[in-house]
Amino acid sequence: MKKKKIGIILVCVILFVFIGAKIVLNSLVDDVNNITVLSPDLANISDGMYVGEYSVTPVCVKVEVFVTEHKITDIKIIEHENGLGSKAEKIVNDVISEQSLEVDAVSGATVSSKCIIKAIEKALQIENQ
Repeated sequence: MKKKKIGIILVCVILFVFIGAKIVLNSLVDDVNNITVLSPDLANISDGMYVGEYSVTPVCVKVEVFVTEHKITDIKIIEHENGLGSKAEKIVNDVISEQSLEVDAVSGATVSSKCIIKAIEKALQIENQ
């Protein structure tokens, strides 16, 4: 009888943890889906190095964006607290080759992809110049 009670309690705890994780994950997905990214007009951006940061819990990104002759020539990820999203870091190559922030997120690393793109946008905002 005692083992049965322990089993029931254990099942309840597992369900509680699962439901809590599902709620947190849904909230994170909603936060990411609400991120809007505006591509900067590179013609208005002077040569230089610009720093931008963006975070959506649990992902935090800090980047350095290098601009030469109104083109993004390099992007360095200075900080990326990412959980499982490290494969999103290759998205900087797409941004450089497209010269646009309108690139597809890396599959399986959507949150990190969006945070990296948003950090790049923040680095290149006219107010930062």
